[in-house]
Amino acid sequence: MSARSESSKTRITSVQDDPGTVRVWGPVVRLFHWTVVAGCAINLIFEDGNRFHRAVGYVVAAAVAVRVVWGFVGKGHARFSDFIPTPAALAGYLRQLASRNEPRFIGHNPAGSVMILLLLGALIAVSITGWMLGLDRFFGNETLEELHETFAMAILVLAGIHVAAAVFESVRHRENLIKAMFTGRKRKPTGADVDHAIDSH
Repeated sequence: MSARSESSKTRITSVQDDPGTVRVWGPVVRLFHWTVVAGCAINLIFEDGNRFHRAVGYVVAAAVAVRVVWGFVGKGHARFSDFIPTPAALAGYLRQLASRNEPRFIGHNPAGSVMILLLLGALIAVSITGWMLGLDRFFGNETLEELHETFAMAILVLAGIHVAAAVFESVRHRENLIKAMFTGRKRKPTGADVDHAIDSH
């Protein structure tokens, strides 16, 4: 084995076995996340009705379908039951956030959880309307086209808020959340950190 290969293997092992981190996001969640990011970015470039636009849309729709199923059959933080907050929990977290006293969550915090649900809803809506526009019955339907574009813009706005919130939380809790979505790992919970389920596959 070459020195370079041995060095790469050592780096990978050190990340996976880092005693100061814990696995939070499994490969299904991470693949879904980056597939949607890439798909939405690509489809902003290609016009509606373009064959490539439709193909990418179907890939994103498939990723969303897998994520929804995984929200019920997955483990740990991937499950909807792990992160969907009650109205009281959401209100409590927002009060803590306003007073700059919010706890660090290992999975999604309550506000982030609501954002995930909104994004999933918008992605489902844009996928369904996009599919309908490909049918002979609805081809050229202006109302449906406007709905499709509205949901697409909603995704863009929600994604912008989501990124801004991730950056804000990264600064607040001194943790690179974007990196965590690549590696699947975050700093271990300590003290007042909230962790409902560490093991996520």
